[in-house]
Amino acid sequence: MLALCDIDETALAAVGDEFSIARCTKSIEEVLGMQDVDIVDICTPPALHVAHTLAALAAGKEVVCEKPLAGSLVEIDRIIGAEAEAAGRVMPVFQYRYGNGLQKAKRIIELGIAGKPYLATVETAWRRSAQYYETPWRGRLATELGGVLLTHAIHSHDLLTYLMGPVASVFARTATRVNPVEVEDCAVASLVMRSGALVSLAATLGSHNEISRLRLCFEHVTFESSQKPYAPGDEPWHIIPASPEAADRIADALSGHRFLSSRFEGLMDAYHAALTTGGALPVTLADARQSVELVTALYHSAATGAVVHLPIAPDHPPYNGWQV
Repeated sequence: MLALCDIDETALAAVGDEFSIARCTKSIEEVLGMQDVDIVDICTPPALHVAHTLAALAAGKEVVCEKPLAGSLVEIDRIIGAEAEAAGRVMPVFQYRYGNGLQKAKRIIELGIAGKPYLATVETAWRRSAQYYETPWRGRLATELGGVLLTHAIHSHDLLTYLMGPVASVFARTATRVNPVEVEDCAVASLVMRSGALVSLAATLGSHNEISRLRLCFEHVTFESSQKPYAPGDEPWHIIPASPEAADRIADALSGHRFLSSRFEGLMDAYHAALTTGGALPVTLADARQSVELVTALYHSAATGAVVHLPIAPDHPPYNGWQV
């Protein structure tokens, strides 16, 4: 790492010392002006992601940005347009895709072995106390942009669409029950996927036993994820075939499985390979857009009490964001 930027002087000094980073600054403009800095990793509060991503692209940098990339589809489309004109590219962060359990499921599905998707359940049951919200930007709509659906369950919901494809319609309810904050900390939703499969989502920040759990039922196999709250893609995943014939096909498909490093290590290995070869990024702006579109639909449904159909067109009210 060549340079570190943070407006918190104490944190800036501590991390700079820990990793022996010579250049530490409170100015992102200073970092963007450094000619020997090729990649900018944006880990700022959510409301700053769009401005910082656009500025980094304009400065000719490669960009890595934490979730959520933006608080609206109009902003995502603005970033897509800026990337098309820029020297660098943007990689949104969805590190939970990198786990060997999930990648085995992905291979079985992609090879057509799983067959017709029937139903899925996705649970994000985490715990956040009042201490978590002592960080000034958390829990505020203007700075965090959303709650459990946007900041926490967004990972498991990305894994759902990564494995089961795009969403066709959404009905959702949200509530704030765990902490006195501006954003939701409990949510449930019913989805119909474009394939016709049915999905239920449940998310809370009030669980005393933290888990992330996905269960996906297909024609020829059922997948059950690990329950690790911050590593749902990691093994062990239970892969349950419907028949001996399906079991044989699954065994053949996985016989050449290559171990992948998990989470950030796996994601950054793939990112490095994409940069050095010029190949496709492991996570793209299209992936981030799909994620934000689902979040947009969930919030709009919860606010209106109506089913929301996807895709969301530019003339649809939530296209400009759920905060307006």
